[in-house]
Amino acid sequence: MSTVSTDIDPASGGETKWRRRGLVALAILLPLTLAETSYDSVREWLHGEDLIARDVEFGQSMPFGGSDWRLADLRGGKAGRLPDHAFAVIATFSVTVGDPDLQKQWLGCKVMLTDAAGRRWLPDFISGVSLPDGVMNCTSAIFSGAKKGDIITVGETFIVPEDAVKTIRPAVGLGSERPWYLRFQRPPK
Repeated sequence: MSTVSTDIDPASGGETKWRRRGLVALAILLPLTLAETSYDSVREWLHGEDLIARDVEFGQSMPFGGSDWRLADLRGGKAGRLPDHAFAVIATFSVTVGDPDLQKQWLGCKVMLTDAAGRRWLPDFISGVSLPDGVMNCTSAIFSGAKKGDIITVGETFIVPEDAVKTIRPAVGLGSERPWYLRFQRPPK
C-alpha cells in the first residue's frame, strides 16, 4: 500500500489558508471578468446612440461625417391628416459634401427633432405633406452619387405635439460620428 502525500495539512490550517486565497482571487477576478465582458457591449451601445450634442447656431455650418451641415429651414403648421393638437414640421439641411463616400460616412443617418424637455421625434409619413422639390431624405442622399463639393438638400417630415412646437430643435446623427450628434438652433422669428 502506498501513501498519498498532500501539501495541505489540516492540523496546520493549510486548508483555511487556501480557502482565503481562493475567496480573495474570486473578489478580484469576478469584477475584472464582468468589466471585460461588458466592455464590447458598452462600446457598441455608445456607437449606436446619439448621446452627446454639438450645438450649432442657425446659419452656421458644422463639419460632420465628412460633410458640412447647415440648417436651411424649419417650418411647420397644420397640414394633411393630423391628430388634434399635432403639427406637421419639415426640417431641411443644406449639406456640402466633403468625403463622397456617403455610404460609409453617413451610414445610420438619422434626422430628428428634440425639445427642451429632452424628447425626440423621428421622421414620419404625413398624408398630404411631402418634402419640397429637390429635397432628399438621408437614405436617398446616401445613394445619390454626390461628389465632393456638391451641395445637396436633406430633409424630413415630422409629427410633433402642439406643446413642443415652440422649443423643438432639429438634429442629425450619423453612424460614423456617434455618440455625438449635431443639434441646430432654431431660425430667428
